[in-house]
Amino acid sequence: MAQPFPPVEPYAHGLLDVGDGNRIYWETSGGPEGKAALCVHGGPGSGGRRGSRAMFDPEVFRIILFDQRGCGESLPHASDPSVGLEHNTTDHLIADMERLREHLGVERWLLYGGSWGSTLILAYAERHPERVSEVVLVGVTTTRPEETDWLHRGVGRFLPGPWETFRDALPEPDRGGDLAAAYDRLMNSPDESVRVKAVRAWCAWEDAVIAHEALGHPGTYSGRPDDALVALVRLCAHYFTNDAWLDDGQLLRHAHRLAGIPAVLIHGRLDLGTPLKTAWELAAAWPDADLRVIDDSGHTGSPAMRDAALEAIARFDANGR
Repeated sequence: MAQPFPPVEPYAHGLLDVGDGNRIYWETSGGPEGKAALCVHGGPGSGGRRGSRAMFDPEVFRIILFDQRGCGESLPHASDPSVGLEHNTTDHLIADMERLREHLGVERWLLYGGSWGSTLILAYAERHPERVSEVVLVGVTTTRPEETDWLHRGVGRFLPGPWETFRDALPEPDRGGDLAAAYDRLMNSPDESVRVKAVRAWCAWEDAVIAHEALGHPGTYSGRPDDALVALVRLCAHYFTNDAWLDDGQLLRHAHRLAGIPAVLIHGRLDLGTPLKTAWELAAAWPDADLRVIDDSGHTGSPAMRDAALEAIARFDANGR
């Protein structure tokens, strides 16, 4: 089996002013002259985690991590209810990635990430294909309405009890409509107790969806510090309510813009929250992408999924594609 690389610490880090009062945290580790690789976290709002460093050979890669607006070590933090989110959209995040690339003097970089991170990577790569050398996605999503509706309503047919609890945490008039939008309203309530209740209900549902993953990571959502949980739920609800500011099916329709960019798409066959269909459709629309389906894995991964990701990254080391 492939093994993650030993822990490394960043040799440089900082807060980059990206406008609108926002500063995003960034760091670089590995070799300053190595091949640039950008790790794009999921969520939206799951910043602050640094485990992606271990996926890259520090002797080969210049490993770049950043926290998206409003989460992790970026400022201001979305856990503060007074922090507005009007300047936190997919377009803003794409612009932030470009500003970071320029700040670090990177010409082209490999993009690595999963879940929401795969949506943001695809949106960036379709906007700036000339800046992308390769792509590795783990757990492919495009944040289409059908995908978020499945996560918040459709998959409830497999988990009727937890889903009813998730639904019934909302005011009764909101239970038959857009659940993400209803949670978004709760997360922006001036009443702290309302926000706390919404956070707990949202994370309990997310954990219920992944609870069947015997090889995964139970408590992935709820097992975080309180401020990180609040930012995660607030940003998820904000992005999902607005369909990530993407036209329905846009990322699949524009996949032709990715022509010539080699990629590996890695997806768990047992992923209940984000079914294989999206990864399958993306692979069909992107001839340069290889799809790896991991039979024993769900959304939160497995040793076989980790091995596939390590192998994909190694395939795109400084010596090859």
